[in-house]
Amino acid sequence: MSDADSPPGEPAPRVLIADDQNLVRTGFRMILRDAGIPVVAEAADGAQAVAAVLEHDPDVVLMDIRMPEMDGLEATRRILADEPGTGCRIIMLTTFDLDQYVYGALAAGASGFLLKHVSPEYLTAAIRMVRSGDALLAPSITRRLVERFAFRTSTPTLMRRELSHLTPRELDVLRLLARGLSNAEIAAELTLSDATVKTHVARLLAKLQLRDRIQAVILAYEIGLVSPGHDSLPS
Repeated sequence: MSDADSPPGEPAPRVLIADDQNLVRTGFRMILRDAGIPVVAEAADGAQAVAAVLEHDPDVVLMDIRMPEMDGLEATRRILADEPGTGCRIIMLTTFDLDQYVYGALAAGASGFLLKHVSPEYLTAAIRMVRSGDALLAPSITRRLVERFAFRTSTPTLMRRELSHLTPRELDVLRLLARGLSNAEIAAELTLSDATVKTHVARLLAKLQLRDRIQAVILAYEIGLVSPGHDSLPS
């Protein structure tokens, strides 16, 4: 199966594109059309994006961060706050991998972060990835996130106690997850099946009482579970 293909029997994800530049929206729409992914609506600012999500109920929103009237970060907060049970996943878009809003976007509930110059193949694969419940972080963005936030807070004693409930394999999965690896990449790294990795991820999220993979990534950075230049877990 190619990156752009959906699993057998699974419909293509329905996408909303939110960007204040018409040329960008047109380019993304053409890429998705060629990949068989329907674009159900477009928005030129955050307020339009919020309204369009309510009207069209897309599976995935490609959300530019810097837009007039209401930026993508505030739109993301409102969409996920107003519709906490929605299945809508939001991928934040930016031109620069040093964007100052990366952490806030992920903390607001975004499922991933992409640079606008990604290849068409990577864009369509990313949409299908987050639609299936996976998280998405470009490697360069993951590294920057670690460098900026790994040591911003002290390690809570309570969270250390909760981490002790994880098995060694679950800790391995959390470390790789925090580096931005997908389930398939984690499976290859640890010589496990995709299904086994999904089970480990679900269990560690439940044990740590986290909403999703992105929260796990943020937690790992904040408490120093991963740090720049170090792939091994601290004792």
